[in-house]
Amino acid sequence: MGDIIPFRKPSLKEKHKGNTLCRHGHHKWIIDKAKQFDVKQGKLVTVYRCSRCNKTKVRAD
Repeated sequence: MGDIIPFRKPSLKEKHKGNTLCRHGHHKWIIDKAKQFDVKQGKLVTVYRCSRCNKTKVRAD
């Protein structure tokens, strides 16, 4: 069976759900466990990724 395609456009509320907080700097940071070691500096780093907008930040410990 094929994929189901929605016939209506998503409303503005559905389209921007969760993005308004990130635009004002209120991200929902979670730790990204896939990459924890910086090769150039040889240090352990913590990579944080926002679960709403996928922006990343790196903090060296």
